[in-house]
Amino acid sequence: MNTMRPERMVKLAVKNLSQYKLRAGLTMLGIIFGVCSVVAMLSVGEGANQEIQEKIQRMGSRNILIKSVKVPKEETNSGGSRNFIASYGLTYDDADDLTRFVPNLEASIPIKRLRYDVQFKERKLQTDVVATLPAFIRVQNYRMVRGRFLSAADQSFGTPVCVIGTRLARMLYAGYDPVGQTLTIDRDAYTVVGIVGDIAQGEVELSQNELWLEGENQSVYIPLRTYQQKRGDLFTQWSEGGGTFEKIELYELILSIDEQDHVVRAVDAVRRVLKKNHKKEDYSVVVPLELIRQARETRKLFNIVLGSIAAISLIVGGIGIMNIMLATVSERTREIGIRRALGATRTDIVLQFLMETLILSISGGVIGLVFGAIIPLLITAATDVKTVLTFPAFAVAFSVSVAVSVVFGIYPARRAAMMDPIEALRHE
Repeated sequence: MNTMRPERMVKLAVKNLSQYKLRAGLTMLGIIFGVCSVVAMLSVGEGANQEIQEKIQRMGSRNILIKSVKVPKEETNSGGSRNFIASYGLTYDDADDLTRFVPNLEASIPIKRLRYDVQFKERKLQTDVVATLPAFIRVQNYRMVRGRFLSAADQSFGTPVCVIGTRLARMLYAGYDPVGQTLTIDRDAYTVVGIVGDIAQGEVELSQNELWLEGENQSVYIPLRTYQQKRGDLFTQWSEGGGTFEKIELYELILSIDEQDHVVRAVDAVRRVLKKNHKKEDYSVVVPLELIRQARETRKLFNIVLGSIAAISLIVGGIGIMNIMLATVSERTREIGIRRALGATRTDIVLQFLMETLILSISGGVIGLVFGAIIPLLITAATDVKTVLTFPAFAVAFSVSVAVSVVFGIYPARRAAMMDPIEALRHE
């Protein structure tokens, strides 16, 4: 006798399952929860990974960041019983040596970064003031929204101009056009010449009101020469016990390397130069490229852990299907005997029960995918946690669920096929 045609087999499987709707629905629950958890967990993991990668990318994958670090007990008494000068961190000589000895160096950007009160009319707040060179915007990959960034002439002549971030523009100049206005930085007046965004911003049309763009850049950028002329290298902090003086020539130094492949070699040179110039390690070297690689490795491990947890739920769902199908085979023993007596082969019986298993797993998988797509959206809406739905997450969850269900459905199907037709017909 010929094997039953596939379409006939599907109709028969659907008919059999529809006779036990509640049982079929409960059987699918394991697959639904398994697929849903796989998609949701992978989307949360992908969202966290992208957020970390974006933050690291903002530092520049070709950049090396060197920061001054205050070392305890490094302070040197300058003669008074209460006042002292703490001198530590990067120096102008470090910047010169690194420029000379670091290979494949494209740009060296010295930075002074301090928090000051900034004021426009009656509006006042505290924010980071970054004194740096005009090349800073290129190395950091920032984008101008209005006006211009610091120029070579500003740096050469120590011009009292500043560029402000988009967020600061929104907070301080709401209702005003900041460009051309005066900004007071700790009692010194600066003219705002531009508004700078960050790399997270999208492109904008000139006709739009750029001040209301999204962006988290809240810093003020001024020429390094201007800061040196007005403030010098000595920083003073007053408290009830007296004054604390700190001498820091450079707070940060950004080295931009010409190609990503040369970064590791350049980092070795940086560490050699700084070790030679400093008796104690009053600096830190941050390599975004290394952080990116570490983040990718962490992501792989994270996905494996999440996938393993979710796979367990899928296996539990598969076991549930096997149990239900075994019970079904037991209940339909007489039906199996009749089919065998009418000429159905063992292959027909195996395919019949496998088809029912396949329909259960596909239906459960599709419903699980729908819930798996909805839950990450709810998580983002309720908690602001970033989630990212990806096609591989859907494909892996669905294919694994079908594969697990078929594997666990083989044993009940084979058990049904191996029944003796005569014994099956006698079954009550």
